[in-house]
Amino acid sequence: MRVVFAGTPAFARTALDAIAAAGHEIVRVMTQPDRPAGRGLKLQASSVKQRALERGWPVAQPRSLRLDGKYPDDAAAARDVLVAAQADVMVVAAYGLILPQWVLDVPRLGCLNIHASLLPRWRGAAPIHRAVEAGDAQTGVTLMQMDAGLDTGAMLLTEALDIGDDSTAVLHDRLADLGGRLVVQALARADAGTLTPTPQPAEGVTYAHKVEKHEAQIDWAQDAAAIVRRIRAFDPFPGASTLRDGEAVKLWAAHVHPGPTTEMPGTILAATRAGIAVAAADAIVVVTELQRAGGKRLGAADFLRGFDLKPGQIFG
Repeated sequence: MRVVFAGTPAFARTALDAIAAAGHEIVRVMTQPDRPAGRGLKLQASSVKQRALERGWPVAQPRSLRLDGKYPDDAAAARDVLVAAQADVMVVAAYGLILPQWVLDVPRLGCLNIHASLLPRWRGAAPIHRAVEAGDAQTGVTLMQMDAGLDTGAMLLTEALDIGDDSTAVLHDRLADLGGRLVVQALARADAGTLTPTPQPAEGVTYAHKVEKHEAQIDWAQDAAAIVRRIRAFDPFPGASTLRDGEAVKLWAAHVHPGPTTEMPGTILAATRAGIAVAAADAIVVVTELQRAGGKRLGAADFLRGFDLKPGQIFG
């Protein structure tokens, strides 16, 4: 099939690779404009654009697809490109731009979206983070026929997987692989005319709002399990953090040690090679991987060699 692919981060690149490996023709790649990144804030191409350049696929990077929006010239140029591509289908994965109705109408089979949740739970921008943060037992990937709403289209394929103790970073890679596998199945069925849409349930809708940096600060007055989930949810971005003597410390891995504590939340109860035990509202959080500003992620034993933490000190 002739495929236009629209996506931006590594999650999308995995699907793009799977589609190409299955023998489909990539006639156009659409991705976000290059953004400043790194300490030097140099313009950096998206993960999807980097792959497209490696493979020689033509790339378009409109700032908007709204013909009546802030960048109508970009949108008009994108429309010309899409019409000329004569694609059978557009596959969309974490693209980052809203697709107006005219885009949905251009490909012969419309636009298929790879969404990293079991819709209708966790529509929106950050479904992986929010599933981990909420303590969901399962998540998955939904292949959806896109409409003009926010992740409201009919479901085409769906598959669940257990979250376990995964961080967002680990779960991201598992879901990316699953999305690549499912989209190849969906394209095969679409080509055969056997892909059947199912409307999303009206009940159980939740929204995965974009993760903001200010959410990273740990509130030690929360339950220990909620704190540990937030640490897992915010790995790799924005990274859960706490303060010690005014210095921000990132927290990357932790577990709950059961049992009540009478100490004030945030009090360090022990600092050993096995981890830093910190009082929470109902139990103890044992932090096993940390990072100082400008430093590396370190296990507790290595971290304590350069950062003096003692029982009785306070985080937060």
